[in-house]
Amino acid sequence: MWALSAVGHRRLGAAGSLAVVGGGWFAGKLPVHDPWGLWVDHGSATKAAAAVLAYAGLTVLVVAWWQYGKTVSTVRDTLVTLAWWTAPFLLAPPLYSADVYSYIAQGSMVVEGHDVYTVGPSALDPGGIGGDAAASVGNHWRDTPAPYGPLFLLLSAAVARTTGGTIVPAVLAMRIVALASLVLIVWALRRLAREHGRGESRALWLGALNPLLLIHVVGGVHNDGLMIGLMLAGLVLALRGRWIAGSALVGLAIMVKSPAAVALLFIGVLVHASATGPQWRRRSKGLLAPGLVACAVAGGATLISGAGFGWLHTQGVAANIHTALSVTSDLGLGLGELAHLLLDVDAEPVKSAVRTLGLAAALALILVLARRAMRGGVTPAHALGLSLLALVALSPMVQPWYLLWGIAVVSATEQYGRLSAVLIVLSAALVYETHPMGATPPYGFALAGLAAVLGTLAVRRTAVVPPGVRLPGQRGPADATAGSAPAEVPAPSPQSAP
Repeated sequence: MWALSAVGHRRLGAAGSLAVVGGGWFAGKLPVHDPWGLWVDHGSATKAAAAVLAYAGLTVLVVAWWQYGKTVSTVRDTLVTLAWWTAPFLLAPPLYSADVYSYIAQGSMVVEGHDVYTVGPSALDPGGIGGDAAASVGNHWRDTPAPYGPLFLLLSAAVARTTGGTIVPAVLAMRIVALASLVLIVWALRRLAREHGRGESRALWLGALNPLLLIHVVGGVHNDGLMIGLMLAGLVLALRGRWIAGSALVGLAIMVKSPAAVALLFIGVLVHASATGPQWRRRSKGLLAPGLVACAVAGGATLISGAGFGWLHTQGVAANIHTALSVTSDLGLGLGELAHLLLDVDAEPVKSAVRTLGLAAALALILVLARRAMRGGVTPAHALGLSLLALVALSPMVQPWYLLWGIAVVSATEQYGRLSAVLIVLSAALVYETHPMGATPPYGFALAGLAAVLGTLAVRRTAVVPPGVRLPGQRGPADATAGSAPAEVPAPSPQSAP
Protein backbone atom coordinates (compact mmCIF):
# COMPACT_ATOMS: atom_id res chain seq x y z
CA MET A 1 0.00 0.00 0.00
CA TRP A 2 1.40 3.40 -1.01
CA ALA A 3 0.66 5.11 2.32
CA LEU A 4 2.70 2.47 4.16
CA SER A 5 5.70 2.68 1.82
CA ALA A 6 8.90 4.62 2.33
CA VAL A 7 7.60 7.29 -0.07
CA GLY A 8 4.38 7.55 1.92
CA HIS A 9 6.28 7.98 5.18
CA ARG A 10 8.53 10.55 3.50
CA ARG A 11 5.54 12.66 2.50
CA LEU A 12 3.91 12.21 5.89
CA GLY A 13 7.08 13.45 7.60
CA ALA A 14 7.31 16.42 5.24
CA ALA A 15 3.72 17.33 6.17
CA GLY A 16 4.71 17.09 9.83
CA SER A 17 7.69 19.38 9.28
CA LEU A 18 5.45 21.89 7.48
CA ALA A 19 3.01 21.85 10.41
CA VAL A 20 5.83 22.34 12.92
CA VAL A 21 7.13 25.32 10.96
CA GLY A 22 3.63 26.71 10.34
CA GLY A 23 2.93 26.63 14.05
CA GLY A 24 6.40 27.88 14.88
CA TRP A 25 5.94 30.90 12.64
CA PHE A 26 3.47 32.23 15.22
CA ALA A 27 4.46 30.30 18.37
CA GLY A 28 8.23 29.95 17.93
CA LYS A 29 10.88 32.00 19.70
CA LEU A 30 10.05 35.26 17.95
CA PRO A 31 12.37 38.25 18.40
CA VAL A 32 11.37 41.17 20.61
CA HIS A 33 11.69 43.43 17.57
CA ASP A 34 11.92 42.52 13.90
CA PRO A 35 12.47 45.58 11.69
CA TRP A 36 11.34 43.54 8.67
CA GLY A 37 7.97 42.74 10.28
CA LEU A 38 8.08 39.04 9.35
CA TRP A 39 8.44 37.40 12.76
CA VAL A 40 6.04 39.31 14.99
CA ASP A 41 3.70 38.42 17.82
CA HIS A 42 0.05 38.01 16.74
CA GLY A 43 -1.45 37.68 20.22
CA SER A 44 -1.94 34.95 22.79
CA ALA A 45 -4.89 33.24 21.07
CA THR A 46 -3.01 32.88 17.79
CA LYS A 47 0.07 31.72 19.66
CA ALA A 48 -1.89 29.03 21.53
CA ALA A 49 -3.50 27.69 18.35
CA ALA A 50 -0.14 27.73 16.57
CA ALA A 51 1.47 25.79 19.42
CA VAL A 52 -1.20 23.09 19.10
CA LEU A 53 -0.47 22.89 15.37
CA ALA A 54 3.27 22.63 16.05
CA TYR A 55 2.80 19.81 18.58
CA ALA A 56 0.50 17.98 16.16
CA GLY A 57 3.03 18.36 13.37
CA LEU A 58 5.77 17.14 15.66
CA THR A 59 3.75 14.01 16.42
CA VAL A 60 3.24 13.39 12.71
CA LEU A 61 6.98 13.81 12.11
CA VAL A 62 7.88 11.40 14.92
CA VAL A 63 5.41 8.78 13.68
CA ALA A 64 6.72 9.14 10.11
CA TRP A 65 10.30 8.75 11.34
CA TRP A 66 9.33 5.69 13.38
CA GLN A 67 7.52 4.11 10.44
CA TYR A 68 10.30 4.97 8.02
CA GLY A 69 12.60 3.06 10.33
CA LYS A 70 10.71 -0.11 9.51
CA THR A 71 11.18 0.20 5.75
CA VAL A 72 14.16 -0.98 3.74
CA SER A 73 15.53 1.99 1.82
CA THR A 74 18.64 2.91 -0.08
CA VAL A 75 21.04 5.59 1.06
CA ARG A 76 19.83 7.78 -1.79
CA ASP A 77 16.20 7.40 -0.67
CA THR A 78 17.11 8.25 2.91
CA LEU A 79 18.99 11.37 1.79
CA VAL A 80 16.00 12.45 -0.30
CA THR A 81 13.78 11.96 2.75
CA LEU A 82 16.18 14.03 4.84
CA ALA A 83 16.00 16.83 2.26
CA TRP A 84 12.18 16.74 2.26
CA TRP A 85 11.97 16.90 6.03
CA THR A 86 14.62 19.59 6.36
CA ALA A 87 13.37 21.96 3.65
CA PRO A 88 10.40 23.43 5.60
CA PHE A 89 12.74 24.62 8.37
CA LEU A 90 14.93 26.73 6.08
CA LEU A 91 13.01 30.01 6.34
CA ALA A 92 11.43 29.42 9.75
CA PRO A 93 11.98 31.71 12.74
CA PRO A 94 14.04 30.24 15.60
CA LEU A 95 12.21 27.23 17.04
CA TYR A 96 12.44 25.68 20.51
CA SER A 97 15.25 27.98 21.68
CA ALA A 98 16.50 31.56 21.85
CA ASP A 99 20.16 30.50 21.66
CA VAL A 100 20.61 31.75 18.11
CA TYR A 101 19.96 35.28 19.37
CA SER A 102 22.83 34.79 21.81
CA TYR A 103 25.06 33.68 18.94
CA ILE A 104 24.22 36.79 16.89
CA ALA A 105 24.63 39.07 19.91
CA GLN A 106 27.99 37.54 20.82
CA GLY A 107 29.17 37.87 17.23
CA SER A 108 28.09 41.52 17.31
CA MET A 109 30.06 41.97 20.53
CA VAL A 110 33.18 40.69 18.80
CA VAL A 111 32.59 43.15 15.94
CA GLU A 112 32.11 45.98 18.43
CA GLY A 113 35.25 45.05 20.37
CA HIS A 114 33.61 43.82 23.58
CA ASP A 115 35.20 41.02 25.60
CA VAL A 116 32.60 38.27 25.25
CA TYR A 117 34.30 36.24 27.97
CA THR A 118 33.74 38.83 30.69
CA VAL A 119 30.40 40.46 29.83
CA GLY A 120 27.12 39.30 28.31
CA PRO A 121 24.94 40.53 25.42
CA SER A 122 23.42 43.25 27.63
CA ALA A 123 26.63 45.23 27.01
CA LEU A 124 25.50 45.94 23.43
CA ASP A 125 23.93 49.25 22.47
CA PRO A 126 20.16 48.57 22.05
CA GLY A 127 20.12 50.74 18.94
CA GLY A 128 23.35 49.42 17.45
CA ILE A 129 24.50 46.26 15.70
CA GLY A 130 23.07 43.19 17.40
CA GLY A 131 20.83 45.29 19.66
CA ASP A 132 17.63 43.51 18.57
CA ALA A 133 19.29 40.12 19.04
CA ALA A 134 20.53 41.08 22.52
CA ALA A 135 17.01 42.15 23.51
CA SER A 136 15.72 38.72 22.41
CA VAL A 137 18.28 36.69 24.37
CA GLY A 138 16.91 34.52 27.17
CA ASN A 139 17.04 35.98 30.67
CA HIS A 140 19.69 33.51 31.82
CA TRP A 141 22.14 34.58 29.12
CA ARG A 142 21.83 38.37 28.91
CA ASP A 143 24.57 38.98 31.47
CA THR A 144 26.41 35.68 31.02
CA PRO A 145 29.81 35.51 29.25
CA ALA A 146 30.02 33.30 26.16
CA PRO A 147 30.75 29.61 26.88
CA TYR A 148 31.72 28.95 23.26
CA GLY A 149 35.12 28.71 21.64
CA PRO A 150 36.79 31.32 19.40
CA LEU A 151 36.04 29.45 16.15
CA PHE A 152 32.32 29.75 16.68
CA LEU A 153 32.69 33.39 17.68
CA LEU A 154 34.52 34.01 14.41
CA LEU A 155 31.58 32.54 12.50
CA SER A 156 29.08 34.52 14.55
CA ALA A 157 31.07 37.71 14.04
CA ALA A 158 31.16 37.09 10.28
CA VAL A 159 27.37 36.71 10.30
CA ALA A 160 26.89 39.86 12.38
CA ARG A 161 29.26 41.86 10.18
CA THR A 162 27.66 40.65 6.95
CA THR A 163 24.04 41.17 8.02
CA GLY A 164 24.54 44.15 10.30
CA GLY A 165 22.95 42.08 13.04
CA THR A 166 19.49 42.46 11.47
CA ILE A 167 17.37 39.68 12.91
CA VAL A 168 15.94 37.85 9.89
CA PRO A 169 19.05 37.70 7.67
CA ALA A 170 21.27 37.00 10.68
CA VAL A 171 19.14 34.04 11.82
CA LEU A 172 18.95 32.67 8.28
CA ALA A 173 22.74 33.01 7.92
CA MET A 174 23.23 31.06 11.15
CA ARG A 175 20.85 28.44 9.79
CA ILE A 176 23.10 28.08 6.73
CA VAL A 177 25.89 27.21 9.18
CA ALA A 178 23.56 24.62 10.75
CA LEU A 179 22.76 23.13 7.34
CA ALA A 180 26.46 22.93 6.49
CA SER A 181 26.92 21.11 9.80
CA LEU A 182 24.18 18.66 8.83
CA VAL A 183 25.91 17.98 5.50
CA LEU A 184 29.17 17.31 7.37
CA ILE A 185 27.38 14.97 9.78
CA VAL A 186 25.88 13.03 6.86
CA TRP A 187 29.28 12.76 5.16
CA ALA A 188 30.94 11.50 8.33
CA LEU A 189 28.15 9.10 9.32
CA ARG A 190 28.30 7.29 6.00
CA ARG A 191 32.05 6.79 6.23
CA LEU A 192 31.99 5.89 9.90
CA ALA A 193 29.33 3.25 9.15
CA ARG A 194 31.50 1.80 6.38
CA GLU A 195 34.49 1.61 8.71
CA HIS A 196 32.40 -0.45 11.15
CA GLY A 197 30.59 -2.61 8.59
CA ARG A 198 27.20 -1.06 9.37
CA GLY A 199 24.46 -0.03 6.95
CA GLU A 200 24.79 3.60 5.93
CA SER A 201 21.03 4.16 5.78
CA ARG A 202 20.72 2.79 9.29
CA ALA A 203 23.26 5.32 10.53
CA LEU A 204 21.60 8.17 8.66
CA TRP A 205 18.15 7.24 9.95
CA LEU A 206 19.12 7.39 13.62
CA GLY A 207 21.95 9.92 13.40
CA ALA A 208 20.70 12.50 10.86
CA LEU A 209 17.02 11.93 10.08
CA ASN A 210 16.35 11.96 13.83
CA PRO A 211 13.54 14.45 14.73
CA LEU A 212 15.59 15.57 17.73
CA LEU A 213 18.30 16.76 15.35
CA LEU A 214 15.88 18.32 12.86
CA ILE A 215 14.06 20.49 15.36
CA HIS A 216 17.03 21.49 17.51
CA VAL A 217 19.95 21.72 15.07
CA VAL A 218 18.08 22.91 11.96
CA GLY A 219 15.00 24.47 13.56
CA GLY A 220 16.68 25.67 16.75
CA VAL A 221 20.02 26.47 15.04
CA HIS A 222 22.07 25.06 17.92
CA ASN A 223 25.84 25.02 17.40
CA ASP A 224 26.00 21.45 18.72
CA GLY A 225 25.53 20.38 15.10
CA LEU A 226 28.77 22.05 14.07
CA MET A 227 30.62 20.52 17.02
CA ILE A 228 29.28 17.06 16.15
CA GLY A 229 30.11 17.39 12.45
CA LEU A 230 33.70 18.46 13.05
CA MET A 231 34.20 15.80 15.73
CA LEU A 232 32.83 13.01 13.53
CA ALA A 233 34.90 14.14 10.55
CA GLY A 234 38.02 14.14 12.73
CA LEU A 235 37.22 10.65 13.97
CA VAL A 236 36.77 9.39 10.40
CA LEU A 237 40.16 10.76 9.38
CA ALA A 238 41.81 9.23 12.44
CA LEU A 239 40.27 5.82 11.66
CA ARG A 240 41.82 6.07 8.20
CA GLY A 241 45.28 6.68 9.67
CA ARG A 242 45.29 10.48 9.28
CA TRP A 243 45.28 11.15 12.98
CA ILE A 244 47.04 14.51 12.79
CA ALA A 245 44.36 15.96 10.50
CA GLY A 246 41.71 14.22 12.58
CA SER A 247 43.04 15.72 15.81
CA ALA A 248 43.13 19.13 14.15
CA LEU A 249 39.44 18.84 13.24
CA VAL A 250 38.60 17.79 16.77
CA GLY A 251 40.57 20.83 17.94
CA LEU A 252 38.27 22.97 15.79
CA ALA A 253 35.25 21.16 17.26
CA ILE A 254 36.50 22.05 20.75
CA MET A 255 36.67 25.66 19.58
CA VAL A 256 32.91 25.43 19.12
CA LYS A 257 31.99 23.49 22.28
CA SER A 258 34.36 21.82 24.70
CA PRO A 259 32.74 18.33 25.08
CA ALA A 260 34.33 17.37 21.76
CA ALA A 261 37.61 17.05 23.68
CA VAL A 262 36.51 13.54 24.73
CA ALA A 263 37.22 12.41 21.16
CA LEU A 264 40.93 13.13 21.59
CA LEU A 265 41.23 10.32 24.14
CA PHE A 266 39.90 7.76 21.67
CA ILE A 267 41.95 9.11 18.79
CA GLY A 268 44.84 8.55 21.19
CA VAL A 269 43.77 4.90 21.47
CA LEU A 270 43.97 4.64 17.67
CA VAL A 271 47.40 6.28 17.66
CA HIS A 272 48.61 3.89 20.37
CA ALA A 273 47.40 0.89 18.36
CA SER A 274 49.20 2.00 15.20
CA ALA A 275 52.42 3.20 16.82
CA THR A 276 55.61 1.15 16.91
CA GLY A 277 58.37 0.82 19.47
CA PRO A 278 58.40 0.21 23.21
CA GLN A 279 55.11 0.19 25.07
CA TRP A 280 55.90 3.35 27.02
CA ARG A 281 56.61 5.26 23.81
CA ARG A 282 53.40 4.07 22.18
CA ARG A 283 51.35 5.05 25.23
CA SER A 284 53.04 8.43 25.47
CA LYS A 285 52.36 9.13 21.82
CA GLY A 286 48.75 8.05 22.15
CA LEU A 287 48.14 10.12 25.26
CA LEU A 288 49.99 13.28 24.24
CA ALA A 289 50.19 13.64 20.46
CA PRO A 290 46.48 14.18 19.61
CA GLY A 291 46.15 16.64 22.49
CA LEU A 292 49.19 18.62 21.38
CA VAL A 293 47.83 18.89 17.85
CA ALA A 294 44.44 20.02 19.14
CA CYS A 295 46.06 22.53 21.50
CA ALA A 296 48.04 24.01 18.63
CA VAL A 297 44.85 24.40 16.59
CA ALA A 298 42.98 25.88 19.54
CA GLY A 299 45.79 28.34 20.20
CA GLY A 300 45.87 29.40 16.57
CA ALA A 301 42.11 29.85 16.44
CA THR A 302 42.21 31.91 19.63
CA LEU A 303 44.92 34.21 18.32
CA ILE A 304 43.22 34.65 14.95
CA SER A 305 39.88 35.47 16.58
CA GLY A 306 41.38 38.12 18.83
CA ALA A 307 38.88 37.13 21.52
CA GLY A 308 41.59 36.03 23.94
CA PHE A 309 41.85 32.96 26.11
CA GLY A 310 38.92 33.82 28.33
CA TRP A 311 37.07 30.80 26.97
CA LEU A 312 39.20 28.68 29.29
CA HIS A 313 37.39 30.24 32.25
CA THR A 314 33.81 30.28 30.94
CA GLN A 315 33.28 26.60 30.12
CA GLY A 316 31.34 26.02 33.32
CA VAL A 317 28.94 28.98 33.15
CA ALA A 318 26.14 26.86 31.66
CA ALA A 319 26.28 24.55 34.69
CA ASN A 320 24.84 27.38 36.79
CA ILE A 321 21.49 26.92 35.04
CA HIS A 322 19.33 24.14 36.49
CA THR A 323 17.69 21.84 33.98
CA ALA A 324 15.23 19.15 35.00
CA LEU A 325 16.86 16.59 32.70
CA SER A 326 20.07 16.61 34.77
CA VAL A 327 19.88 13.69 37.18
CA THR A 328 22.81 14.92 39.27
CA SER A 329 21.39 18.44 39.57
CA ASP A 330 17.98 17.10 40.56
CA LEU A 331 19.51 14.71 43.09
CA GLY A 332 21.81 17.42 44.45
CA LEU A 333 18.92 19.85 44.78
CA GLY A 334 16.82 17.30 46.63
CA LEU A 335 19.62 16.24 48.98
CA GLY A 336 20.55 19.87 49.57
CA GLU A 337 17.01 20.80 50.57
CA LEU A 338 16.80 17.73 52.80
CA ALA A 339 20.09 18.63 54.50
CA HIS A 340 18.85 22.17 55.00
CA LEU A 341 15.64 20.96 56.63
CA LEU A 342 17.21 18.29 58.84
CA LEU A 343 20.64 19.75 59.63
CA ASP A 344 20.06 23.46 59.00
CA VAL A 345 23.03 23.66 56.62
CA ASP A 346 23.36 25.55 53.36
CA ALA A 347 21.86 23.53 50.49
CA GLU A 348 24.15 24.90 47.76
CA PRO A 349 27.40 23.11 48.82
CA VAL A 350 25.51 19.80 48.92
CA LYS A 351 24.11 20.37 45.44
CA SER A 352 27.54 21.38 44.14
CA ALA A 353 29.17 18.28 45.69
CA VAL A 354 26.65 15.92 44.07
CA ARG A 355 27.14 17.54 40.68
CA THR A 356 30.92 17.28 41.04
CA LEU A 357 30.62 13.61 41.97
CA GLY A 358 28.50 13.10 38.85
CA LEU A 359 31.21 14.56 36.63
CA ALA A 360 33.82 12.47 38.42
CA ALA A 361 31.76 9.34 37.79
CA ALA A 362 31.45 10.30 34.11
CA LEU A 363 35.22 10.74 33.88
CA ALA A 364 35.77 7.36 35.50
CA LEU A 365 33.42 5.69 33.01
CA ILE A 366 35.19 7.39 30.11
CA LEU A 367 38.56 6.14 31.34
CA VAL A 368 37.17 2.60 31.74
CA LEU A 369 35.84 2.70 28.19
CA ALA A 370 39.19 3.99 26.91
CA ARG A 371 40.94 1.12 28.65
CA ARG A 372 38.50 -1.38 27.13
CA ALA A 373 39.06 0.14 23.71
CA MET A 374 42.83 -0.10 24.15
CA ARG A 375 42.46 -3.79 25.00
CA GLY A 376 40.20 -4.46 22.02
CA GLY A 377 37.02 -5.06 24.00
CA VAL A 378 35.19 -2.31 22.10
CA THR A 379 36.07 -0.20 19.08
CA PRO A 380 37.44 3.27 19.91
CA ALA A 381 34.66 4.98 17.95
CA HIS A 382 31.88 3.09 19.71
CA ALA A 383 33.58 3.73 23.05
CA LEU A 384 33.53 7.45 22.20
CA GLY A 385 29.78 7.31 21.58
CA LEU A 386 29.20 5.54 24.89
CA SER A 387 31.45 8.04 26.66
CA LEU A 388 29.53 11.01 25.31
CA LEU A 389 26.25 9.43 26.42
CA ALA A 390 27.71 8.88 29.90
CA LEU A 391 28.92 12.48 30.01
CA VAL A 392 25.47 13.78 29.13
CA ALA A 393 23.71 11.47 31.59
CA LEU A 394 25.89 12.68 34.49
CA SER A 395 26.32 16.31 33.46
CA PRO A 396 25.14 19.11 35.79
CA MET A 397 23.24 20.67 32.85
CA VAL A 398 21.40 18.57 30.28
CA GLN A 399 19.37 19.77 27.30
CA PRO A 400 17.46 17.37 25.00
CA TRP A 401 19.78 18.00 22.04
CA TYR A 402 22.86 17.06 24.09
CA LEU A 403 21.81 13.45 23.54
CA LEU A 404 22.77 13.91 19.89
CA TRP A 405 26.48 14.00 20.83
CA GLY A 406 26.48 10.29 21.55
CA ILE A 407 23.68 9.28 19.18
CA ALA A 408 25.66 10.55 16.21
CA VAL A 409 28.52 8.16 16.97
CA VAL A 410 26.55 5.17 18.23
CA SER A 411 24.20 5.24 15.22
CA ALA A 412 27.11 4.29 12.95
CA THR A 413 29.03 1.98 15.28
CA GLU A 414 26.55 -0.24 17.13
CA GLN A 415 24.87 -3.34 15.80
CA TYR A 416 21.14 -2.69 16.18
CA GLY A 417 20.24 -3.76 19.71
CA ARG A 418 19.16 -2.66 23.17
CA LEU A 419 21.07 0.62 23.25
CA SER A 420 19.74 1.64 19.84
CA ALA A 421 16.20 0.89 21.02
CA VAL A 422 16.69 3.11 24.08
CA LEU A 423 18.06 5.95 21.97
CA ILE A 424 15.17 5.64 19.52
CA VAL A 425 12.63 5.94 22.34
CA LEU A 426 14.47 8.87 23.94
CA SER A 427 14.70 10.66 20.60
CA ALA A 428 10.96 10.29 20.07
CA ALA A 429 10.15 11.40 23.62
CA LEU A 430 12.50 14.32 24.23
CA VAL A 431 11.22 16.31 21.27
CA TYR A 432 8.12 17.03 23.35
CA GLU A 433 9.95 18.45 26.35
CA THR A 434 10.38 21.92 24.86
CA HIS A 435 7.65 24.32 23.73
CA PRO A 436 8.19 25.88 20.27
CA MET A 437 9.01 29.19 21.98
CA GLY A 438 11.78 27.53 24.00
CA ALA A 439 10.07 27.17 27.38
CA THR A 440 9.83 23.86 29.23
CA PRO A 441 6.25 23.75 30.58
CA PRO A 442 5.12 20.94 32.90
CA TYR A 443 2.88 19.47 30.19
CA GLY A 444 5.98 19.14 28.00
CA PHE A 445 7.44 16.67 30.47
CA ALA A 446 4.08 14.89 30.69
CA LEU A 447 3.97 14.54 26.90
CA ALA A 448 7.57 13.34 26.86
CA GLY A 449 6.79 10.74 29.53
CA LEU A 450 3.73 9.54 27.63
CA ALA A 451 5.76 9.31 24.41
CA ALA A 452 8.45 7.34 26.26
CA VAL A 453 5.91 4.83 27.58
CA LEU A 454 4.21 4.41 24.20
CA GLY A 455 7.58 4.19 22.46
CA THR A 456 8.80 1.50 24.85
CA LEU A 457 5.66 -0.54 24.30
CA ALA A 458 5.94 -0.13 20.54
CA VAL A 459 9.61 -1.13 20.52
CA ARG A 460 8.83 -4.28 22.47
CA ARG A 461 5.93 -5.23 20.22
CA THR A 462 7.11 -4.14 16.77
CA ALA A 463 10.62 -4.32 15.36
CA VAL A 464 11.79 -0.86 14.39
CA VAL A 465 14.43 -1.78 11.85
CA PRO A 466 16.49 1.10 10.47
CA PRO A 467 16.48 1.40 6.67
CA GLY A 468 19.22 -0.64 5.05
CA VAL A 469 19.11 -3.33 7.78
CA ARG A 470 17.66 -6.62 6.56
CA LEU A 471 16.02 -9.07 8.92
CA PRO A 472 16.61 -12.81 8.44
CA GLY A 473 14.53 -14.05 5.51
CA GLN A 474 13.44 -10.54 4.53
CA ARG A 475 13.53 -9.64 0.84
CA GLY A 476 14.13 -6.14 -0.43
CA PRO A 477 16.84 -3.72 -1.40
CA ALA A 478 19.53 -2.94 1.07
CA ASP A 479 22.01 -0.07 0.79
CA ALA A 480 22.10 -0.17 -2.97
CA THR A 481 24.04 2.98 -3.64
CA ALA A 482 27.66 2.95 -4.63
CA GLY A 483 30.07 2.56 -1.77
CA SER A 484 27.45 1.43 0.75
CA ALA A 485 28.25 -1.24 3.27
CA PRO A 486 26.30 -4.48 2.94
CA ALA A 487 23.20 -4.70 5.07
CA GLU A 488 23.69 -6.52 8.31
CA VAL A 489 21.52 -8.82 10.38
CA PRO A 490 20.67 -7.03 13.62
CA ALA A 491 21.55 -8.43 16.99
CA PRO A 492 18.75 -9.57 19.30
CA SER A 493 16.92 -6.56 20.66
CA PRO A 494 14.32 -5.89 23.34
CA GLN A 495 11.49 -6.33 20.84
CA SER A 496 11.91 -10.08 21.13
CA ALA A 497 12.08 -10.07 24.89
CA PRO A 498 9.07 -11.45 26.76
